[in-house]
Amino acid sequence: MSSTTITNISRINPMPVHRRLLLAGGISVAYLILSCFLIGFRPEQIFISGLFFVLYTVSKKTRNFLLTLMPFIVFWVIFDYMKAFPNYRFNTVHVGDLYALEKEYFGFNYRGTIHTINEFWALNRSTLLDVLNGFFYLCWMPVPISFAGYLFFKDRKAAIEFCLTFLLTNFVGFIGYYGYPAAPPWYIHEHGMVFNPATPGNVAGLAGFDHFFGVQIFHGLYAKSSNVFAAMPSLHAAYALVSVYYAYRKNVATGWKIFLTIVCLGTWFAALYTDHHYLIDVLVGILCATIGIALFRSVLLKSKAFSRFMRSYYQQVA
Repeated sequence: MSSTTITNISRINPMPVHRRLLLAGGISVAYLILSCFLIGFRPEQIFISGLFFVLYTVSKKTRNFLLTLMPFIVFWVIFDYMKAFPNYRFNTVHVGDLYALEKEYFGFNYRGTIHTINEFWALNRSTLLDVLNGFFYLCWMPVPISFAGYLFFKDRKAAIEFCLTFLLTNFVGFIGYYGYPAAPPWYIHEHGMVFNPATPGNVAGLAGFDHFFGVQIFHGLYAKSSNVFAAMPSLHAAYALVSVYYAYRKNVATGWKIFLTIVCLGTWFAALYTDHHYLIDVLVGILCATIGIALFRSVLLKSKAFSRFMRSYYQQVA
């Protein structure tokens, strides 16, 4: 029986409602149980599992949307579970040596002292830059997800490719996290060169944004940080570049191209301004995105097995 025939049969005889409810409910409950076991219960787990259940069961359109953007959910679950397996347990955390490397290659003289880019901006903050860079940093996930949603309605194959490339780029970045645990710049400014595994997350240069608007957005986000010592590479930088690449490759609306390019450049600058990444982290993040894109397009898509998987994936959400 051909794959086309199988697909037509599946469309004529879709999964019964009760089976969809059982499947979605089973996955949601399993996720909650595993989460409680690995990292403890948190309210947002109810939201994620509830959203998955609703989108999967309400209609075919919502189910297709969920399945298309499933790589984002897979990423988030894995990223969240990293709390149970902190990278400092597997390799030495780089603190002073990375700082010295940044100073050697990208340091510059300012008022008679060699400073990193981060240190320069720490001494020259402004309310305008606090607000602008806060907005850019808030784009790290909402913008790629929104772009994926746009692609879902414009070009579903492009949406699948983008989402899978996003996930693959994360896998490349996670290898970096565990292969080269690294403290962010703010760690040295707050705690010096001594490694302390109990160090909580820190808003660093993003505090100005929260203060200006009288909110606790970044304080809340970084209090739940999966891993303080995962500054290398900067996946904020990587996500933005993957989005820009697909915007131009798939020739989307000009407004999207301009917007994503601005967000990309702004995010790269914000990573430095907010004291969360060195320039080295950003450059390696750009490299991660490049590797992720190259692996997906030049290796996976040329594999017969993966090509079959892609055809099946598309048929499920078409």
